[in-house]
Amino acid sequence: QVQLVESGGGSVQIGGSLRLSCVPSGPINRHPCMAWFRQVAGKQREAVATHHMDNSQIGAASIQGRFRVWRDFGTNTLYLQIDKVTPEDTATYYCAANANWVQYCPLQGTIWDYWGQGTQVTVSS
Repeated sequence: QVQLVESGGGSVQIGGSLRLSCVPSGPINRHPCMAWFRQVAGKQREAVATHHMDNSQIGAASIQGRFRVWRDFGTNTLYLQIDKVTPEDTATYYCAANANWVQYCPLQGTIWDYWGQGTQVTVSS
């Protein structure tokens, strides 16, 4: 059974950086697509960034110019770093992964088969 475990959440000061990790475990050696989502209470979950196993990546408009998403293929760990954070980055962040090969991992339309439990990030002064 595939499991995704996120870590790295907590409190971050405005203007600082957050870095999250997602470690997959289970029978799938390498997920074609992995992604980060975030959700604020009362709002829909939104895709923040996706990463394809060919190292291509897509970031949401809300984090353009201040994010990195990458994978350590030795450990299959997915990372997300967002710089210059603002209170609008406060959310519960979720890791997701798919099972089947696809050529691209768009922010909208990718089928996500597995989800982590989420890690809370709070940005404050």
